[in-house]
Amino acid sequence: MVTLVPIVIAKFGGSVLGVDGEGIDHTVDRIKQICEKSKVVAVFSAPLTTYADRISSMTDVSISIGRSYAASAPLDLETVSQVYQKIAKKYLSNSLYDDFQTHFEKFNHRIIISLKQAAENRRFVDLIRSRTLAYAGEITMSYLMDFIMRSYGIRSGHVDIDDWPIITDDNFEAANFILEESKHHLNHLIDLIERNDVVSIGGFIGKTIDGLETTYERGGSDRSAADLAILLQSKYDVSMDFAKDSAVLSADPKIVFDNLEFVKYLSYNEARLAGMFGMKILDPVAIKEINDNKLDIPVVITNLNDPTIKTTIRKDVPFTESENFVKIITGKKNCAIVRMNSGSANHLIASLQKEKLYHDFIKLSPYIQDEVEITRLLFLDADYLRRHERLIKAYDSNTQIVYERGAVTLIGDKMWKIPGIVSTVSSTVGDHNINILNLDAQEETSRILIVVEDRNTTVGDTVKAIHEHRKQIFDGVNQ
Repeated sequence: MVTLVPIVIAKFGGSVLGVDGEGIDHTVDRIKQICEKSKVVAVFSAPLTTYADRISSMTDVSISIGRSYAASAPLDLETVSQVYQKIAKKYLSNSLYDDFQTHFEKFNHRIIISLKQAAENRRFVDLIRSRTLAYAGEITMSYLMDFIMRSYGIRSGHVDIDDWPIITDDNFEAANFILEESKHHLNHLIDLIERNDVVSIGGFIGKTIDGLETTYERGGSDRSAADLAILLQSKYDVSMDFAKDSAVLSADPKIVFDNLEFVKYLSYNEARLAGMFGMKILDPVAIKEINDNKLDIPVVITNLNDPTIKTTIRKDVPFTESENFVKIITGKKNCAIVRMNSGSANHLIASLQKEKLYHDFIKLSPYIQDEVEITRLLFLDADYLRRHERLIKAYDSNTQIVYERGAVTLIGDKMWKIPGIVSTVSSTVGDHNINILNLDAQEETSRILIVVEDRNTTVGDTVKAIHEHRKQIFDGVNQ
């Protein structure tokens, strides 16, 4: 039996890199730790910076600049240059700085050309948008991080944009990964892996078969890491490591402040649901792409401040009696519910999933009205629904859409083992004077979903109420 060489796809987001690269020292330390046992493909997001008196990602900064050019009121491009120059001057020697500067000037030239096209066309969309975001963000950062790692004595290389391994369709602003075509573009990446300890690559970015730059939707660097793992799993012993400010907690620490617990294990299903409902663990589409390829690639969420604290995500995970059956309570604001004839709903669902490749909705339990079965779809992004309302109503003229809804869900594949959990959760929320508009519980999906009004702090208050009584709910299994 051939033993495959271990390789870790390590993803570092903008919040980890920090404002103007202030987290780079910790990032490099983490890469060195992984290098002790494995080769590394490091996937980098765009950095953060201060723009218009607030902390923003370079992606958001670039979008603002691009839109200003399209509106014939161009903003100064200096912010883009300043961020990378500041980081480069801090970390690079003169010779490495000169090497990076050669690449940066080429990228900056491409940005200027794209913005001029946005001004001429009065539109900042499609290829113009993708190309601007790529060279103002992830591509430049991945080249810069390669040179920074070399300055730390790491044997490092970067994936050249002209030999990009992630091939997508030509849906420029919301691209979709094409596995078979990508396999034909792996040689450059594999050569880099064989010659180096670390290979740097930008997340979020793809290329069409014709070599044009594309972008995934937001959160796309997670998908890039997953796609690279899928591509490399036949040649290496692949795992993924996502550096975060914390491992996974039992609720969003911005909502719940007390009695939070670290979650040691999550299944793909649990992680996907948590991501759909607002927990920033990893993009649910990244999990879906691994699942669709029938793979079981381990994903580790590492606390960058204390790398011994980790959450491991697998297709199936071990369970111990000491672990809580309810692993996470989380909620999502700005939701909406669509009600329509079930026959029409089936056609809509097929169109969304297969044609538009949109999955950010959940099918709730149906009901009967005037002898007709009505399907309810919970959309987790009401803005998407508003943009496509006319299209959705075309499937059924009697469609009803209700906005200003929030959704709270309990997550745990083994929740069904807790006696009376649904009634306990319902009474817990009611005791806090929160009006439950709908409660959807399905044993098959091990999901308990509560729909409430999206007003003021209702969603957060619901999460707090359930999390506060989480231990009591769990104790029900021992009664």
